[in-house]
Amino acid sequence: MKHRKKKVSSGIIGLNRMLNGLFIGDNVVWYDDAGSLASDFSMKFIKESQNRKRSIVYVSFDRSPRNLIEKLGPLAENQNLIILDCFTNGKGDKSEVFNKFYEKDGAQWPYKVIKITQPESTQAVSESILGLHKTLTGDVRFVFESLTGMADLWEGEDHILKFYSHTCPQLYELDTIAYWMIEKDAHSSKLKAHINQIAQVVIDLSMEQGKKRIKLLKAENRTPGSLGKSYDYSVEGGDILIEGEKLKNVQMDIGAAIKNYRKQQGMSQKELSELVGVTSSNISQIESNLIFPSIPALYKLAEHLSVDVGSFFQEKNTLEKIVFPATEGVKINLSNSDKKNFEIIQLTPFDLKGKVDLFRVSIFPGKKLPSHFFLFKGEEAGQVLFGEIDMVYKDQTYSLKSGDTVYLNTFSPSLWQNQKEETVILLWMKIK
Repeated sequence: MKHRKKKVSSGIIGLNRMLNGLFIGDNVVWYDDAGSLASDFSMKFIKESQNRKRSIVYVSFDRSPRNLIEKLGPLAENQNLIILDCFTNGKGDKSEVFNKFYEKDGAQWPYKVIKITQPESTQAVSESILGLHKTLTGDVRFVFESLTGMADLWEGEDHILKFYSHTCPQLYELDTIAYWMIEKDAHSSKLKAHINQIAQVVIDLSMEQGKKRIKLLKAENRTPGSLGKSYDYSVEGGDILIEGEKLKNVQMDIGAAIKNYRKQQGMSQKELSELVGVTSSNISQIESNLIFPSIPALYKLAEHLSVDVGSFFQEKNTLEKIVFPATEGVKINLSNSDKKNFEIIQLTPFDLKGKVDLFRVSIFPGKKLPSHFFLFKGEEAGQVLFGEIDMVYKDQTYSLKSGDTVYLNTFSPSLWQNQKEETVILLWMKIK
């Protein structure tokens, strides 16, 4: 059964807020009308993935390995980065000048580069990607540069659509995150419509009167207020700042907040200073409120402390949010077949700092669930708020009535069955 996947960072705080979360499984399509704008976002994504020690695979159709390594700079030297070279035997036409990279005296190791022998075959490329994935662990990340480059090699949008339609769902099921770059005006409306339908996230990047603009076109399984709205953004010292994220000149105990979050992460001032790119003395002065960090430095502090910038500006006397209105509940995305049988509403925010996630589960009249409604290996507890339902646990059937409570430690029920003519409602907790 489908369940909401883990939220992760894109490496850009403003983008995280726009999306209302980047999730494991997301295929993110970047429409780029300048051909170079998406690169800034993919570089931040690669850096964030490396900071989290996640494997990242860069699939290149447009650049030779040497050119791509120069573009990536120090990011290319990371042991978690693998380059799939679809260029040398593709648009590079097997030229000697590109193949020299792989010669003993000319190879650019310790970079991890794999040359695809048949990049003109969509099946061969797909098999190479999925075969490589089998050798890696965790939530692997991918960057595809680019769908437009694939079209140039494969000579037709039908091949692009076949590859994309086959690969995207598999990457989703394999718990990866993939960035797909595409030149906006280089493809038909029909292809773009198919691409948008399959992707979980679609983002448009453009240049208008000298200003860089970003617009979120699709964000599946979430309802961000930024959907369909255009925002200016700027790239300053390697940081990407999105309109509305710039901070007001307020006087609060920012230093104490930074110190508190640093200690929660078990991080020393020296470790934090190296991540942010300042001296440990600077961190000490910031935490003592002797100096105020620049906006880019503040964003870096928030990024490496895994918090939002706004967390530094919460006044000490501000009451923490303890009431969550019913209207703020979020419906969990289910498969079409599951939607006919039950519904899950998450009652507490996805990013709530606590040990419990709270849900309302509704199992419809006469419906049977052949497995547990959550794929979750951990402690769970729930209470029947309304109705009667049968639960099969370790081959034993339990008939639950309103007011009955269930506690699960390791194993999950193998069946839920509502034999009545009324919807059963459960209040359910997942204990992190």
